[in-house]
Amino acid sequence: MNDTIQIFITGGTFDKSYNYRDGNLYFEKTHLPEMLKRSRCKLDIDIKTLMMIDSLEMNQTHIDSIIYNCKNCKSNKIIITHGTDRMVKSAQEIEKANLKNKTIILTGAMIPYAFGSSSDGFFNLGCALSFVQSLENGVYITMQGQFFKPNKVKKNNKEGFFETTD
Repeated sequence: MNDTIQIFITGGTFDKSYNYRDGNLYFEKTHLPEMLKRSRCKLDIDIKTLMMIDSLEMNQTHIDSIIYNCKNCKSNKIIITHGTDRMVKSAQEIEKANLKNKTIILTGAMIPYAFGSSSDGFFNLGCALSFVQSLENGVYITMQGQFFKPNKVKKNNKEGFFETTD
């Protein structure tokens, strides 16, 4: 294992861009390198794009690809940017894969980074970078400054945040 933090990009609102002409959101490229540069991040980070899709389009083949990449990653610190709609399901599947000796954090955004200061993406990425270095090995979701275990969280679509379940 090494000190490099591996970031796997899967898409989601985090990386959507906005078409000002027709109002649609679409994928062009990941915003992660720009975000890390703007935040003056000095961590050793490797970024790999696995896919650029909305999590509502994710199927088992996509989840299997994420698990495969986590298993075969040399780093024991992994962040996965992911759409919030299926984030919990993916985290549960990754946890079932029983990837020992790794800390895996899934994070995303409710508002695209491309929307500027109204996006929660910057904050969630910063939290993920901190949590991946400080939490025990396991699979977690981080949103809104909190971290959650995959089987004890849900997305509250009405209120627009993640919350603990009993």
